[in-house]
Amino acid sequence: MKKTFHVKRGDTVLINSGKFKGEVGVIIKMITKKDRVLVEGDGIKPLKKHTKPTAQYTEGGIIDIPRSFHVSNLMVIDPKTGEATRTKTKLVEENGVTRKMRVSVKTGNIIPDNCNYKLNS
Repeated sequence: MKKTFHVKRGDTVLINSGKFKGEVGVIIKMITKKDRVLVEGDGIKPLKKHTKPTAQYTEGGIIDIPRSFHVSNLMVIDPKTGEATRTKTKLVEENGVTRKMRVSVKTGNIIPDNCNYKLNS
């Protein structure tokens, strides 16, 4: 059975807990087997990885890789208000077609796929 998450690739998210609590970033990759996502953002320091020279990294050395977070530690940012919110799914009818959409619990706004928005502080 396929796993489903409340966040999607391209979403702007707020980190709820841990060292980077309160930071905002964008999801760049989902790791469904481990329930984790890779997040990049200004306040989120990337991990350092030491590599030997290979075909992919010809020089080798120290490279930056994005940090991963568990999906339970993330909240989606509402595109209209700019605040972090929980989400729920709702059947919404558009142009005579019924689709399952993510909706903000706080405001009821529809959260479109791949929403890159800034946090309102």
